Amino acid sequence: MSDKLNLYQKLQEARCRLQSLSLSKSGKNQFAGYSYFELGDILPPINNINNELGLCTHVTFDKEFATLNIINVDDAKIITFTSPMADAKLKGAHDIQNLGATETYQRRYLYMSAYEIVEHDAVDSSKGKAPKVIVDTNLIPELIKEISEKTSIEELRKFWFDFDEKYLVNKRIKDAVEEKKKQLTIEEV
Repeated sequence: MSDKLNLYQKLQEARCRLQSLSLSKSGKNQFAGYSYFELGDILPPINNINNELGLCTHVTFDKEFATLNIINVDDAKIITFTSPMADAKLKGAHDIQNLGATETYQRRYLYMSAYEIVEHDAVDSSKGKAPKVIVDTNLIPELIKEISEKTSIEELRKFWFDFDEKYLVNKRIKDAVEEKKKQLTIEEV
């Protein structure tokens, strides 16, 4: 079947086959609380499908672009996908480690684009649950000031008392919210 398909037909067939698989996200962002696809989740099935269809992929990097070429092994025709380069800056990492992270991210995004792998935005939606709210503790005083300037004290109380702690991501934020709740309770008296 694959020898009668042109490059675009093969790529479309590869996309459809990949979408019919139940791919699992093994990457976990513990801070933001979501999962994502790692290269190890998507490359093995892509390579198997490409092998069956007669496709080969080749990734290259230069200072401006990361490039993924998908090559039809039957006639050497190529489809090219590019992405602007951006540096990964991992805390406490050596330059070579940052380079490796940059290349890994670029490869993942190129394959996701080429094979139309759909992934939710930073927070996966789920039925019946509100998304997590990630708040920078440095913004708490600013947030309080902004809310108190724009709303009545009753609306401000309602905001803080309805601010469900399960959506907070760390103890410092929880403590700041609890402190504000105490202040609002004292003001009521």
